[in-house]
Amino acid sequence: MNKVRITAVRQTEYRDLMEKYENPIEHTCDVMVGQQWISEDGKCPDGMCPSAWYSMREFVEALARGEGNFYDGWMKNPMSAMISCNDGFRPFSFYIEVI
Repeated sequence: MNKVRITAVRQTEYRDLMEKYENPIEHTCDVMVGQQWISEDGKCPDGMCPSAWYSMREFVEALARGEGNFYDGWMKNPMSAMISCNDGFRPFSFYIEVI
């Protein structure tokens, strides 16, 4: 099976949605831009946010099995994907790629 690198590349914030819908919270996310993890055998790497993993798991597992070219040419590198976590207020985008 392939190893898959997961890189946190960007976080966005939707302040208007936060103000309208979210209860104030002190701590939201421990992920930092540039942070990387390595998935071996399609497994969740240590320290990966469970919510982010849930969003990308199927793509990581597919890449680990050697599958790719999602959505018929979506990515320039067919053995990669750009996936965002499911936080609707401050989603992180993750670039996942076979290494």
